[in-house]
This record gives sequence, C-alpha cells and structure tokens, in this order.
Amino acid sequence: MTFSRSIELLGAASGLNSRSATILRELVEHYLETGDPVGSRTLSHRLPLGLSPATIRSVMADLTDAGLLFSPHTSAGRLPTEKGLRLFVDGLLQFGNLSEDERKSISSTLEMRGRSLEDTLTEASSLLSGLSQAASLIIAPKGEGAIKHIEFVALGGNRALVVLVGADGQVENRVIDTPVGMPPSTLTEAGNYLNARLTGRTLVELRTRVNDEMEADQTQLDQLATEVVASGLATWSNEGRGGTLIIRGQGNLLTDITEIERLSSIQRLFERLEKQDAMLRLLELAENSEGVRIFIGAESGLFGASGMSMVVAPARNEARRIVGAIGVIGPTRINYGRIIPVIDYTASVIGQMLG
Repeated sequence: MTFSRSIELLGAASGLNSRSATILRELVEHYLETGDPVGSRTLSHRLPLGLSPATIRSVMADLTDAGLLFSPHTSAGRLPTEKGLRLFVDGLLQFGNLSEDERKSISSTLEMRGRSLEDTLTEASSLLSGLSQAASLIIAPKGEGAIKHIEFVALGGNRALVVLVGADGQVENRVIDTPVGMPPSTLTEAGNYLNARLTGRTLVELRTRVNDEMEADQTQLDQLATEVVASGLATWSNEGRGGTLIIRGQGNLLTDITEIERLSSIQRLFERLEKQDAMLRLLELAENSEGVRIFIGAESGLFGASGMSMVVAPARNEARRIVGAIGVIGPTRINYGRIIPVIDYTASVIGQMLG
C-alpha cells in the first residue's frame, strides 16, 4: 500500500484530513522507533510536506484535543494515546511477507528431531521472544483424541463408574450419581447408546452429537437412561480446554522499568497468565480470530496494564480446527510490522505440529 493511499484510508476511517493523518502517522512511526516524545521541529525535518513547526504544533494540538496524542510532561513533545495507536494499527500499519529463507529458518528451528512436543513448543516460544524482544506465549490445549469405548459400571448406593477408553489405549474413570431406583439395565442402555455413536469421534464431537439428538428428542432413550448419558458426559464437560501455557522472555518487559506502579502491573500480569482462566481467555481470543489480532492496552480483557500490547494468532490444523494459540505481549511500541508475519507463519507451523 502506498503512503498516499494509506493516508487516504486513514483519513476516511477517522475523519482526519490528509495533513493531520500524515502528521499522526509520522509521529507514531517515530515513537515506535525511539519510544521518545516527538516535537514539532523533529516532525518538520521528517515530513515531506514542507510544513513549519508552528503549523505542525497547531495540528498536534488538534490531535491532542481529539484524544489521539498526549504530552507526558511539560515539554512540547507528544506521544500517541492508545486510541491514536489503534487508529495507526487499523489504518496505516504496513508489513510484508517473510522471505523464503526466514520461513525455512523458523520451520527448521521447530522441527521435532527427537524432541518432545513440550520442548519444541518451548523452542518456538523462545524464538518468538527473541525476534520480538517481548514476552511470548504459546498455548497447546490438552489433546483430545478419538474415543474407542464408554462403559457404565454400577457401584451401588446410587453411584456408577464411567469408564472411557481412548483410541490410544488410555483409560479414564469418573464416578457419577445415578437416579434413585434405576434398574441395572439402564447403565447398559446408556453405554450402548453412546458406543453406537462413537465411530472415531472425540469427546467434544460426541457431546455435540448427543446434545443435538437430545434437543431434537431423537435419542429413543427413556428418562433414566437420558439422565445417565447426560451425567456421564458432563463429568468431562470442563476438560479439553486447558493445556500447556509456555511463557518466555518475561525479562524483556522489565527492561528500563523504573516506575514501581508499572512494575507491579507487569508482575500481576504474569500471575494472571499462570491461571487457567487466562489460558481459556487466550483461546477464546484465538477462536474469534481468523488471523493475527492486535490488542492495545486493556482491549483484550486479559489485563489492564496501560502501555502494553498483545499480538495473538490461532494455531489451526489442516481441518481448520483451533489446536492452540501463540502471541507476544510487549510495550505498545513493539515492532508490529516485523512481528505480525512472524507470528502468522509460526502459528501455521505450530498448527500442523499439533494437528
């Protein structure tokens, strides 16, 4: 996309005129390069418009009034607000594709070569952290393969054991409560019903099939057997969404931090990321994304640390099913144009590995 076309699109999306859009873009790009406030004299040297510092100061004042810029102290320099960064990311950010050599380098780095899956994911996380100079995140959900057999075994006292056998031979057991006065034949009926619908399905797929039949009243089960089936599947209802969360490069976020408040905010962020609900939130963000998404400040709902951004992408297998999520968390001046194609390609490689 050409510079003039970018400015035209930004102006149309934001209501800014061409001059204001050009100044905003140049200021944000200077901020991303240096992290420093930008003054009108600096911009007058960088801009190809031949504008005087006085004219640029007037435009910057208007952008400040619009909530797109702010002054961190009493100097004349300005920084973009989160609103200004969002406008830049949506309308002006440019990034290219990775070269073939870069793709080969990432793919070869992530080749298993006798390593465990967790070691490979750790290597991927370290790779992202190094390239972005930020903290990297990789989530690999708990694997959920096909189910081979389900059986209900009476334990007495209105309780039964649910035995689930995976196609890989792994066996898991759960204890459920059964309806009062239920005859033993009900457990057999419930097991036969589920096994007739397995045919290589995962637990999630089986649950979806059974729920659809129950809603359509097509199970042909009596009330007691229906309760047993629902109770048996419910014992795994909260599983399959957790998994492994690998974080690398946390130290990158602590570089040059002197403000105690900001340091505490980042420490709380890491504490939050270690909790299960944070992993689920990251997976939800990935599921709602076709490609790479950028969250500035508190937009993700995952953390409220100002001055921070998160870039996240879903990892999909060949069937386009979400099998994980990868991303980075860093300062708002992270190199978006560089890291976005890296995350996009790495997510595709991870998706194939986890598929």
